[in-house]
Amino acid sequence: MDIIPAIDLINGSCVRLTGGDFARQTTYAADPLAQAQYFEQLGATRLHLVDLDGARAREPRQLAVLERIARNTRLHIDFGGGIQTTQAAEQAFAAGAAQLTAGSIAAREPALVGEWLTRFGAERIIIGADFKGEHIAVSAWTEQSDQTLTTFIGTYLGAGATTFICTDVSRDGQLQGPATDTYTALRQQFPAAQFVASGGVTTVADVVALRALGMSGAIIGKAIYEGTITEAELRAELAR
Repeated sequence: MDIIPAIDLINGSCVRLTGGDFARQTTYAADPLAQAQYFEQLGATRLHLVDLDGARAREPRQLAVLERIARNTRLHIDFGGGIQTTQAAEQAFAAGAAQLTAGSIAAREPALVGEWLTRFGAERIIIGADFKGEHIAVSAWTEQSDQTLTTFIGTYLGAGATTFICTDVSRDGQLQGPATDTYTALRQQFPAAQFVASGGVTTVADVVALRALGMSGAIIGKAIYEGTITEAELRAELAR
């Protein structure tokens, strides 16, 4: 299972939100490149980079930061936030993204994202299945879609998608543990899919539990910044 540190960006700084609420924001580092290099020094090979400004604006706002990190690290970067057009997708790839996460756009415009899966390849397009309760959350998590999580995933598997970042919005930034019951059900219902857990990962025990479920990855953000997963623990997990 891949351990994937996360950097969320607002105004060029590393931040974390609580429950996806922009009014509950904590800034942890002013220089995202330094933070990314720190993760790389600990042994990380991947980075989950989210443009929260772009998510609200519905167009990328942090491509310059993406480009700096891509040029100055060897990290495999999956980038999301504000990718709403094919042009924006091409710009993000040109700036150095190895993969893109299609979140709200995947709920709103499945035909367009289906085109991306064909155009760029399923290995380069991750479907962001952000959920609250049983339904998909959109618009930087400020709105709830009428699509259920399982219907959404099933539809995209049929369209050729292979990998899903499943973020429990209600747990994100809360340090209360991941949605293991939901992930267990998804693994049972869709055994061929690659699922990356996101939201609520708090301790190494959470990481162990997700690995036991057969998750392909776990995104860790606030637990690193708040120290509930220590530097030594993170280094050890990255070395597994």
